[in-house]
Amino acid sequence: MPEPSPFVVRSPALTGLFVLALFYTLWIARGFFLPVVLALLLSFLLSPVVRALGKLRIPRGLGAGLVIFVLLGSVAVGVYELADPAIAWAEKAPRQLRRLERKLVNLKKPVETMTKATRQVEKMTQVTTSGQETRKVEVQEDSLGERMFSQATEVTAGGAVTVILLFFLLASGDLFLHKLIGGLPSLEDKSRAVAIARQIEREVSAYLVTITGINLGLGLAVWGALTLVGVPNPLLWGALAFVANFIPYLGTFLMVAVLAMVGFLTFNDTARALLAPGIFLALHLLESYLVTPLAVGRRLTLHPVMIFLGLTFWGWLWGIPGALLAVPILVVVKVICDHSEPLRPIGALLGD
Repeated sequence: MPEPSPFVVRSPALTGLFVLALFYTLWIARGFFLPVVLALLLSFLLSPVVRALGKLRIPRGLGAGLVIFVLLGSVAVGVYELADPAIAWAEKAPRQLRRLERKLVNLKKPVETMTKATRQVEKMTQVTTSGQETRKVEVQEDSLGERMFSQATEVTAGGAVTVILLFFLLASGDLFLHKLIGGLPSLEDKSRAVAIARQIEREVSAYLVTITGINLGLGLAVWGALTLVGVPNPLLWGALAFVANFIPYLGTFLMVAVLAMVGFLTFNDTARALLAPGIFLALHLLESYLVTPLAVGRRLTLHPVMIFLGLTFWGWLWGIPGALLAVPILVVVKVICDHSEPLRPIGALLGD
């Protein structure tokens, strides 16, 4: 009699409760899980580099330290170069937005008319009791400075955890995997776990390396094109295009909106103002329909609907970092589902 598969769903109700509990745990403990997931994905990306350094007789610990040093140095240089233009735009934002509001005043008139009509309807439907005072309850919120300090502290702590965990993952190599496999009961389970781990590393590493290269090329192209048309701070918008392109669909909308605002604030001519978002959109379409299919190929493609749903879910669960990690997480889930007979329909659903 064949041994039952460990993935068989014995109770749909219990399975549903387990999934809900898992999602709730991922949300409530996102401060812990987010740095761990980021460190794991970065280890998939950087492990081939550490192995290559090992072939040059560089010890694994030293190689991991060198890779992390280069990574942090690149981030520091990027932040240093982009800090001044970003701060300058942030300081000019209120004044510039008032200029933009004056330019778009004709578009606001229908909206203002609709707002006034809505307020009149609210007044007509509001029911008040005569002789009774209306009590107003105000919730005291933290100041902007307190919120920024809290977020900065959380980001710093999460970044420190990510870097330290990434170093240990890169320096230990396959030691963690061997310890994990050693606890499995049968040889078949151990072989399956090794196959899953190796394929996850290959798929995620190939995806991250390829997409990072493509996004870097897009960022450089945006930088060069905006420099030619005279848009101020083109390096800042090229860097933003590089980061935003990691978020499918929403990143494109964000860049078009930002560059449209920059164009209207920079140029008085409408046609010239729309040139910046038009250039980015043309470059993005070239990247999406020509470069990415040729570079990524069919083996790493996910269904667009699943990408959008995953992006929406992880963005809702973990915010912007979740949106950035959504596609790599989907790749990991697809690999696991493809190696499990009961979960293969889910893997086929995720694939294109």
